[in-house]
Amino acid sequence: MKQQQSQQPPKKDSAFSALVWGFLIVILLNWLVFPLFTGQRILPTDYGSFVQKIDSGLVKEVVVEDGEIYFTTAEGGKDYAYRTGEANDPQLVERLLNAESPNAGHKVVFTRVAPKENSPVLNFFLMWVLPGLIFYFVWRQASRSIQARMGAGGNFMSFGNSGAKIYAESDTKTTFADVAGQDEAKDTLSEIVDFLHNPKKYAEIGASLPKGALLVGPPGTGKTLIARAVAGEAKVPFFSISGSEFVQMFVGMGAAKVRDLFRQAGEKAPCIIFIDEIDAIGKSRDGNWGGNDEREQTLNQLLTEMDGFDGRKGVVILAATNRPETLDKALLRPGRFDRRVQMELPDLEGRKAILRVHLERVKHGAIDLDIVARATAGSSGAELANIVNEAALRAVRMGRRTVTTADLEESVEVVLAGAQKKNQVLSGTEKKLVAYHEIGHALVAALQTHSAPVHKITIIPRTSGALGYTLQVDSGEHVLQDKEELFNRIVTLTGGRSAEEVMLDAVTTGASNDIEQATRLARAMVTRYGMSEKYDMVELETVNNRYLGGDTSLACSPETAADVDREVMRIVKEAHRKAKEMIAGHRDIMHRAAAFLLEKETITGEEFMAIVRDGGGGVPGSPVDGGAQH
Repeated sequence: MKQQQSQQPPKKDSAFSALVWGFLIVILLNWLVFPLFTGQRILPTDYGSFVQKIDSGLVKEVVVEDGEIYFTTAEGGKDYAYRTGEANDPQLVERLLNAESPNAGHKVVFTRVAPKENSPVLNFFLMWVLPGLIFYFVWRQASRSIQARMGAGGNFMSFGNSGAKIYAESDTKTTFADVAGQDEAKDTLSEIVDFLHNPKKYAEIGASLPKGALLVGPPGTGKTLIARAVAGEAKVPFFSISGSEFVQMFVGMGAAKVRDLFRQAGEKAPCIIFIDEIDAIGKSRDGNWGGNDEREQTLNQLLTEMDGFDGRKGVVILAATNRPETLDKALLRPGRFDRRVQMELPDLEGRKAILRVHLERVKHGAIDLDIVARATAGSSGAELANIVNEAALRAVRMGRRTVTTADLEESVEVVLAGAQKKNQVLSGTEKKLVAYHEIGHALVAALQTHSAPVHKITIIPRTSGALGYTLQVDSGEHVLQDKEELFNRIVTLTGGRSAEEVMLDAVTTGASNDIEQATRLARAMVTRYGMSEKYDMVELETVNNRYLGGDTSLACSPETAADVDREVMRIVKEAHRKAKEMIAGHRDIMHRAAAFLLEKETITGEEFMAIVRDGGGGVPGSPVDGGAQH
């Protein structure tokens, strides 16, 4: 049993007590050395009135002190006290000697108080001791505040403390079982775990542990999670720190933090150091640094520390970034970060595995994981976790105790398009336009080959700004897309505007998002995918930060860029023309489907395809125009 430690009463703050006593002593000395007039109210007056009262025989007593004249008078049977400024009057003494106070029956009593200087002890206290006590008190309070922020064991003067969060073996509960959808990354990192468990096995053959592994991938793919899982599997201490925490105001502070971090890791070895967002300090050293010596010194110190420790001690560095192309080449060379672990967006089976992990934490019934996983193509692990949580919240709002597939499907739509705007009411004309717009997308998708099947059509407005949308869910996972498939996607995107033009002879702003996506896809076909006969396999555009949105920049002359614009316009115009022809040839289906959507507001893909088959004159289950293959 642990012995209980007796709690001692807190010690008095000696600095605060000394400060209080100092103030009391100063007030006491001030009262003794500079006596104050008490008992009467001292009235201010001018020097002329003072002389006049002397000549009138009203003045009883005069005291001259520190450039001020204090005097009392007897007026009307009462004594009054006055104060006036001392003037350069050489006749004042003679006037006071000759004056008499008839009420007092004797001459006027007057005196001058000689100025007294403070004793050397008091001057020493006021000039040195008291300011020192005040400074000490402020310093002590500031140090306590900083120690509270730094945590236990902090030191006010230890500016180079790394500030890394240290998790002991018992604190790191995450294991590889908690990481789903990243099987390749787990296989790569499992060797590091085995080395930390059995270092002798590798030492016997002369192998050394990789000093560092760089985790690269889009946000939300689980880079931090898998780093903690490595520490949890290996059962070693885990140091976690963000790259931005190394960036300091003063030059040299970041480098001191790096030294302190590796010193602590050396004492705790074997252990794992995890640096999140390492691009904050690991950017390439080029002419764009702008003279920021602090960041460069921090990077240099990090490179030195990674070279300075022995890999056989079991100190492993894991780092995560979304922008690997910005990192310094010296940081990525073998011997520092020996391995690069790709954390890509999960595929279909990976999404199913991630959904299973998160569904274990909520109560649920029978869930169709296949339909949910197919509807969330391109989603990260963090987004899937959010979808499961949104489904649980919806189940509670609906008064149910378990999560259903319908909850998950609705939460997918909430994440993709926002929540339903139940209070927004569209006019009859606008609602009709939206209905024909969405049916246009769905019909063009249904009439084409290599197109994802329609899963749901709705004209209920969403908080993202969409007045309606058509949800397509692919039947499988596609890694490669051919030219025909991409062109068909552009045709589907132009289907909404085409329906407005053909069926209602109208052009609205509802196709703005469709235009944006169609233009971007057509430009990518020309500049990056080599799907234009005019430019063949020439790269005309480069992608920057592909894990953070993938902004692009042209890599061609202005003349070629103008010609690329014309080629993109040609592709979009051709797709638009094809969509208009398809809709014009199926007006009856458009009218029937739009009327059904206006009545129901939301229809499923099966209901829509039944209308398409009936409108085409065939029997249910027969292909539409001989070309619909889903």
